[in-house]
Amino acid sequence: MFHVVFYEPRIPPNTGNAIRMTAGVGATLHLVEPLGFDLSDANLRRAGLDYHDLANVVVQPDLDAALDAVAPGRVYAFTGKGDRYVADVEYAAGDALLFGPEPTGLPDDVLADPRIEALVRIPMLPGVRSMNLSNSAAVAVYEAWRQHGYAGGV
Repeated sequence: MFHVVFYEPRIPPNTGNAIRMTAGVGATLHLVEPLGFDLSDANLRRAGLDYHDLANVVVQPDLDAALDAVAPGRVYAFTGKGDRYVADVEYAAGDALLFGPEPTGLPDDVLADPRIEALVRIPMLPGVRSMNLSNSAAVAVYEAWRQHGYAGGV
């Protein structure tokens, strides 16, 4: 139903957790190269457990390829610089939720891409720099799925 895009992810267990989460909701996970790990990494496999065969994971050579793959869906970039909260967006089937690498988040040139519909933030208490990447993706995906009545879920 939705696309989750990890731009240049660096930490294998975060991606493994996202594989498990996207399998559970029926989303496609796009991993934009370069990756900070090998897909056969033991930490990635351990976090994703046996969900690899249930998940739809696509490795994209660059951001352009990833955004082409999710078109014509809208792209929402998740960032602390966002001016809309995650629950204030009305998500549509086919939309893409874009997240940046763990240590830095999405770079300014990506945030300025004209294909991005909006910059979205997840609310946090003041003084907290960021959330874990896989947790952020789960918050966003489950809000989008909730808006669609958890379509296909049990």
